[in-house]
Amino acid sequence: MEWKKCYLDVILVPLGVLICMGYHLWLWHKVRTQPFSTIIGTNASGRRFWVSAMMKDNDKKNILAVQTLRNTIMGSTLMATTSILLSSGLAAVISSTYSIKKPLNDTVYGAHGEFMVALKYVTLLLIFLFSFLCYSLSIRFINQVNFLINCPQDNFSVVTPGYVSDLLEKGFVLNTVGNRLFYAALPIMLWIFGPVLVFLCSITLVPVLYNLDFVFASEKLKMGSENANDNGFASV
Repeated sequence: MEWKKCYLDVILVPLGVLICMGYHLWLWHKVRTQPFSTIIGTNASGRRFWVSAMMKDNDKKNILAVQTLRNTIMGSTLMATTSILLSSGLAAVISSTYSIKKPLNDTVYGAHGEFMVALKYVTLLLIFLFSFLCYSLSIRFINQVNFLINCPQDNFSVVTPGYVSDLLEKGFVLNTVGNRLFYAALPIMLWIFGPVLVFLCSITLVPVLYNLDFVFASEKLKMGSENANDNGFASV
């Protein structure tokens, strides 16, 4: 059977995507079962204590709470702006009549057809658009926390620290998803130069993310994870 250039795209690109997806599924499992072995679970627990402390002593810490949330919103706003600008640029490239694939035909492995080039740019566009959506929703939830965290507390208050913590966690989860989509755009962007780079970038990205996602203090963290599960933290 004759070897075709598109075979590399069919094999290496889905394989690289599956490697990244498999890692994130495993990370999600770890966050649910052993939260304190991950940065995500440890930070989530810390934010709950932070919200409780801010609302308990609101008269003295209200400015600190607002400034901290404002800085978080600024970070999400920057990333949302970057995502939508990249989306606009990609939309302009897709709609352009100039064919940017011609200078690369002789140097890139994989398929070079018009459909394949369009698929690469449309995939990148969709990733950045979903990333922008996640960042926008994250800003929405954190803005709500910005108001509710200063609500006075009494025995009949509907706005409890637990409710505010849940809103803040939704905001941070969406921000994390937006970040991961933004990271996923790097291998897809390299797809422009061939499917081999997509696979190499994917297998390189996994150990980098592993070192960023996990806390390395095994015994102490395992004990903390068991205590968190006993207290119902894993259900958050």
